[in-house]
Amino acid sequence: MGHPNRRDLGLLVLRVGTGAVLAAHGTQKLFGWFGGGGIEGTTKAMEAMGFHPGRESAIAAGLGEAGGGALLALGLATPAAGAAAAGAMTGAVAVHAPAGFFAQSGGYEYPAFLGFVAAAIGVTGAGRYSLDHATDHVLDRPWVVAAAFLGTAIAAAAVVNRRADDQAAAEATAEDAAPESV
Repeated sequence: MGHPNRRDLGLLVLRVGTGAVLAAHGTQKLFGWFGGGGIEGTTKAMEAMGFHPGRESAIAAGLGEAGGGALLALGLATPAAGAAAAGAMTGAVAVHAPAGFFAQSGGYEYPAFLGFVAAAIGVTGAGRYSLDHATDHVLDRPWVVAAAFLGTAIAAAAVVNRRADDQAAAEATAEDAAPESV
């Protein structure tokens, strides 16, 4: 195994970098910071992408990214933080999936990568240079890992399935409204 201080330093760098990126994306959605649309702009975008109700979807995405990212950066409640961020990125993957994998085509490469990193940090733990370590891992217990990832998986599946149901209903309505050809 590698040198513990280097491993913990590597986890710190990975946590802070990933957490900061996620938090920045979340604050774009929630507050309009860094050129984002804020709640209103994100609500409109969510509704245009088929997520209903749009406002609740915008708030959930923003909180998952900003909150999960901030907690990852701090190394606090790391399993729950990783799960929240990974769940938010699962929703982002669903949004970008129609464009394929690669980011240059608008695909889901980037949110998938952030989600995998957040999940890996949540499972691995924050390391020695973290608030979890400073608080004797009070919020970093094995049951928290299991509960956080199970809860996030259920929530992400519900969002993705609801969007699919809404899209199917919209397509059925469009077919019913289409004039019959003679």
